[in-house]
Amino acid sequence: MKNCSKLFLILFLACSISYGQQKLKTENIILITLDGLRWQEVFSGAESRLLLDKKFVGDTADTYKSYWRETPAQRRELLMPFFWNVISKQGQLYGNRSLNNKVNTTNKMWFSYPGYNEILTGFADDARVNSNDPIDNPNQTVLEFLNKRKEFQGKVAAFSSWETFPWIINTNRSGIPVNAGFRKSLTNPTERESLMNDLMFQLPNESGGTRLDAFTFHYAFEYLKKDKPRVLFISFDETDHFAHAGKYDKYLASAQYTDGFVKTLWEWIQSQPNYKDKTTLVITTDHGRGDVNPDDWRHHGSKMPKAGEIWFAFLGPDTPALGEVKSNQQLYQSQVASTLSALLGIEYKNDPQPGDIIPSVIKK
Repeated sequence: MKNCSKLFLILFLACSISYGQQKLKTENIILITLDGLRWQEVFSGAESRLLLDKKFVGDTADTYKSYWRETPAQRRELLMPFFWNVISKQGQLYGNRSLNNKVNTTNKMWFSYPGYNEILTGFADDARVNSNDPIDNPNQTVLEFLNKRKEFQGKVAAFSSWETFPWIINTNRSGIPVNAGFRKSLTNPTERESLMNDLMFQLPNESGGTRLDAFTFHYAFEYLKKDKPRVLFISFDETDHFAHAGKYDKYLASAQYTDGFVKTLWEWIQSQPNYKDKTTLVITTDHGRGDVNPDDWRHHGSKMPKAGEIWFAFLGPDTPALGEVKSNQQLYQSQVASTLSALLGIEYKNDPQPGDIIPSVIKK
């Protein structure tokens, strides 16, 4: 009788585990970052004191007409229509501090490499990751963790405008292909990629080794269509670049057309049998920016108040349609890696322990 009871318990647990695995539909993840895009613009759209400041805007009248509406809801929808017409209805958005919904970094650096380390590893490492220098990351990222698994090996890739990502992801150790900066296509180029390989060096670009986001998007999109990765990381940079340059009109424009990139990706995903209703988008930023004085929006770093304030967005088959989350809440950048892995049905482990899963992102 005891043996029968044990057998029944084993079968029951096996069925329970199998059922639990089947509940999640996500088989693929696309992680997207918009470097240094403030939560203020994401949730309230363009800011009037910056729109009308000739120091930051070339043509104030035209820019005001293009981006200003009377309410924050109207302005944010105008700036980022995919976020507010699709994600806000079918997914989740976190970080509107006007509603006391808070997302912060746990790192105290408040600039790019430490932020991307925290996003990708699940923890801050202020002792070792405290500059933007191109130094191999000593920490294992969730991308590397997944790439070590048989079902994901060779199915993880990254595309970035910022040239430092091969070091952040540590391609020497991880073996993950990273197309960043002025690097050409990862594999034998399609006709479209061959054209981009040429144009990338022929168009004017004043941002040093960081390439235009349009190239990053189209390289990533071609790779997605051709190589069918299961985990894809895409990092855009121009929101940060134009903010540092003090060009608020171009900062807004880059946020708007990057929103359009995300829309194009999502619509293609939903048209493909291998990806439709099997893919989750995770979207966030590496750091915030200042907000106390008018000039603060250009800057970030540990000495800039509020530069550790960020935001999250999630869209996929396993994420309940909560829209803009308005509850009093505190989340952290360190929770992205565990949540991303959990959406794939995998417990993410690292040393030190990564941040907790965001439970509301994954349906029960």
